[in-house]
Amino acid sequence: MRILADENIPLVDAFFGELGEIRRMAGRSINRAAVAQADILLVRSVTRVDRELLEGSPVHFVGTCTIGTDHLDLDYLDQAGIAWSSAPGCNARGVVDYVLGSLLALAEGEGVSLADRRYGVVGAGEVGGRLVEVLRGLGWDVRVCDPPRQAREVGEFVELQDIIAECDVISLHTPLTLHGEHSTFHLFDEARLQRLRPGAWLINASRGAVVDNAALRRELASRADIQAVLDVWEGEPQVDVALAELCWIATPHVAGYSLDGKLRGTAQVYQAFCAAQGSKPTVELASLMPDAPLQGLWFDKSAGTEQLLATLCRAVYDPRSDDAAFRRSLAGDEAERRAGFDYLRKQYPPRREIDGLQVALNGDNPALERVIGALGATLLKR
Repeated sequence: MRILADENIPLVDAFFGELGEIRRMAGRSINRAAVAQADILLVRSVTRVDRELLEGSPVHFVGTCTIGTDHLDLDYLDQAGIAWSSAPGCNARGVVDYVLGSLLALAEGEGVSLADRRYGVVGAGEVGGRLVEVLRGLGWDVRVCDPPRQAREVGEFVELQDIIAECDVISLHTPLTLHGEHSTFHLFDEARLQRLRPGAWLINASRGAVVDNAALRRELASRADIQAVLDVWEGEPQVDVALAELCWIATPHVAGYSLDGKLRGTAQVYQAFCAAQGSKPTVELASLMPDAPLQGLWFDKSAGTEQLLATLCRAVYDPRSDDAAFRRSLAGDEAERRAGFDYLRKQYPPRREIDGLQVALNGDNPALERVIGALGATLLKR
């Protein structure tokens, strides 16, 4: 069996090595000539998989080691009888950690308390739903907007216009859908951006085109009171440099790039392939997951809740380091910037997740225990 894989997918050998010959390519370089020599295609979000790429090829299984599927033409894959899989939820925790780190940076820069802000989460799927759980676990005021879920289930959902009118922080976690009643293309267009509350923070770690980038650039340039955190960009790897310069934090589509999330993505696609073949998986992720360099932290009960929150989050991940590296890459001409965008993703350093931490607490403090529990860390009483 011939396997063609994006070179940025980890553990391909460990999971798929016994199934056949593996060939790796840069995701943006995968083309018809390459898939003509493949039976299995493993991609990430930078590879568009559609009729133009696959028609006439021997590919019978496509796996994307990502949450999103907007880069897959699912209608074509189904019509062509090509089995496919994504990795829902694989990097959800990594994105939550990114949002938490961004919130801490914003709060520190503006001298405000995160507990005093009202949060709006747009899109409550695997990522947004996890974020809502964490924010509410911290005791913060959260509103949720998810029209598709609202249409099919009972829940405490609000309209997007209410999120914009009432929330100080808006975090976007929707898929990119281009058509239909629930299209999210330019969901935050010029009109909605202009209605952001004074002092609002907008975070986009979903897909670049969910926000009209040109309109956001104009809004940030004309309103000093609002702030933006962008991990995703329209037309990436091409980036609006002027917009990036106006953002509080700007990163190259790495919000979900935790090592744990990437390894889970490969494992989920492997399991889906085995299911499609009617075979039993023989490789388990638990046996391949490396130990985290930081195993735990120890706090006294006298620690403050804000101190505990900031220390736990930043001990594992601080997005300001990715922001600094990304800004350095924005020098040079367009070709150099595009190459820099992909280089930062390809050479991304290992990053773990907060919920893998063990936190020892010396004494009883329910407020601290609540923060530890909300973050998903393991509490050890001393």
